[in-house]
Amino acid sequence: MFTRTDLAFTSHGITCKGYLYRPAEAKGPVPCVIMGHGFAATRECGIAPFAEAFANAGYAAFVFDYRHFGASDGQPRQLLVPSREVQDWLCAIAFVRQLDGIRPDAIALWGTSFGGGLVTVAAALDGNVQAIIAQCPMMDGLASALEVIRYAGIAHVLKLSAHGAVDITRALLGMSPHYIASAGRPGEVAAMTAADCYDGYLALVPEGVPNTVAARVSSTLMTFRPVTQAHKVTCPALIQICEKDTVAPVAAAEKAAKKIKHAEVRRYDMGHFDIYQGANREKSVADQLAFLLKTFSR
Repeated sequence: MFTRTDLAFTSHGITCKGYLYRPAEAKGPVPCVIMGHGFAATRECGIAPFAEAFANAGYAAFVFDYRHFGASDGQPRQLLVPSREVQDWLCAIAFVRQLDGIRPDAIALWGTSFGGGLVTVAAALDGNVQAIIAQCPMMDGLASALEVIRYAGIAHVLKLSAHGAVDITRALLGMSPHYIASAGRPGEVAAMTAADCYDGYLALVPEGVPNTVAARVSSTLMTFRPVTQAHKVTCPALIQICEKDTVAPVAAAEKAAKKIKHAEVRRYDMGHFDIYQGANREKSVADQLAFLLKTFSR
């Protein structure tokens, strides 16, 4: 009931690649949901079912990889810089708006986990998207760092900072990055080490997608605070909160939702990674489709 095409656009001189899903029987231009994943993840990491659901419901969906990740270009690899990923979102929006068969006045942004914070900032900066969906969103890097201190201890955060310093030093010397794991077990050196992170994250990562990120990310995450930009989001927003979230603090998502004038909050009795699988995913998708139908019917 849909087609999928590889497309590419340029973000600040670097080629980013994405899949465009189109409903097979569209009789004219359709709304489009632009989709990006979370922390160090790619378009291959468990979000295809969401895109397929949108396409089967009559929407286009454009799922892209950020610079330095997945199918997109950019050296060094696995380099996560939040401000650059926001730029990638803005370039993806501009690209999709000019595609044939897409309604430029009916664009929704869909971000999950870290991507939920990214779409909040992108919507605030663009000012002309029609909707955002933020699934289990990371809305405050400072709050996330404090949560890591709570469950892993200050020594763990200091260790991550030390690895970050090594990576920054190597970059200044023109050397290859120093990497840490994106997700690890409790006690391991990794960006995410809560009890459910390793199994939950790896369940989304297919063979060939590295579970690594350049360690310098530890120096930028605390300053990435989408909650401070949330009041600038003027379009309808669906904020989906996992109440047992160990990665994206619930309080930060609630705070961001309160700042968005037209926010709709849905809550789920599950952990951060549960929402990508089985019946939990179906519930999330159903709420997303209901939100899109209501938004684009206005």
